[in-house]
Amino acid sequence: QVQLAESGGGLVQAGGSLRLSCAASGLTFRPYTMAWFRQAPGKEREFTAAITWNGGSITYADSIKGRFTISRNSAKTAVYLQMNSLKFEDTAIYYCAGDPDRPFGSIRYTPRDYDWWGQGTQVTVSS
Repeated sequence: QVQLAESGGGLVQAGGSLRLSCAASGLTFRPYTMAWFRQAPGKEREFTAAITWNGGSITYADSIKGRFTISRNSAKTAVYLQMNSLKFEDTAIYYCAGDPDRPFGSIRYTPRDYDWWGQGTQVTVSS
């Protein structure tokens, strides 16, 4: 079983930047797509960004396209989310997730399709 642990959240002013990290441990030799989801108070968890095992496919939600960048290290033990030009509406708990059933090719966007989850990290953007 893979364990995921997020870090890097915090309080930032609108227009600022944060870099989230997600460290993976456990059966990391198994290929899997990594994604970031977020959940704002009173709202459902929503897809933010994802990257396949070899980085061949990357996709972003329209709401963060052009502002956020997802990446993963060469050892496949961590995934990052660089968040620039943050807005108040980016305030949420950010979760990283792993999808071992679709490590290549098509990226899935629904939380139920992801088997592994971190505990989340809070991002608060002040207006």
